[in-house]
Amino acid sequence: MSVRLLGASEIRRLAAELDLSPTKKLGQNFVHDPGTVRRIVATAGVRPGEHILEVGPGLGSLTLGLLEAGADVTAIEIDERLATLLPRTVDDAAPGATLRVVHRDALDVEDVEPHGDVPPVALVANLPYNVSVPVLLHLLARLPSLRRGVVMVQAEVGERLAAAPGSKVYGSPSVKAAWYGDWTTAGLVGRKVFWPEPNVDSVLVAFAARAEPVGDDALRARVFELVDAAFAQRRKMLRQALSGVYGSSAAASDALERAGVAPTARGEVLTLDDFVRLARDR
Repeated sequence: MSVRLLGASEIRRLAAELDLSPTKKLGQNFVHDPGTVRRIVATAGVRPGEHILEVGPGLGSLTLGLLEAGADVTAIEIDERLATLLPRTVDDAAPGATLRVVHRDALDVEDVEPHGDVPPVALVANLPYNVSVPVLLHLLARLPSLRRGVVMVQAEVGERLAAAPGSKVYGSPSVKAAWYGDWTTAGLVGRKVFWPEPNVDSVLVAFAARAEPVGDDALRARVFELVDAAFAQRRKMLRQALSGVYGSSAAASDALERAGVAPTARGEVLTLDDFVRLARDR
């Protein structure tokens, strides 16, 4: 499909049409570089006819890149002005493309209507930086059809998502993300490709879903409760950090020993499997 991607002048023109001043509250930093857009789409391996979910499409830069690759796109946008403008932008730049816009907070999305009979198979998005992790975890929990994806997030957040046990940045987001699949960083993105230019670096993070779920929703809730407790005060030994969950340090120590984890260890050395063994024993 022949698609005209947005450049810096088009981004500013569309923003002026809406009298739009990007806000930090909504994490609005719009990509204006076609090369970066195509890089994201290529990294995600988007194929013609795939149903792709996008969150925070903004003025439509990445949306048009996904449509150029032949994807059918569902775009979730919280800002009513942007949600209203996006179909018009797509009609002008990519006539005949398949786009559905959902005006909603992504954290309120419980399901996504299929295109035809095809549910969304991948998430490709420039996520609002202030809510990137909650949005990711919420959508992965609600939409098991998502089997892979590439998201652009703040570099610090991306490094946490992809961190391995023992890393200085390994923490609660690392373990919770691992519940759903494997995560890797897929390259830095310069600040100058955004308008307005952010004061933080960005990174692409790719994920591939697990072939089989680790467990059901009830097990996930128990695992995440343990993860939150383990990292709430990450310098504490686990027998202390988990005492609130188990009722006492002694009970936490007993549970840790049954799971094959040293009570004197700290959360940063535990794998997802360690937390799952602890949760299954509760």
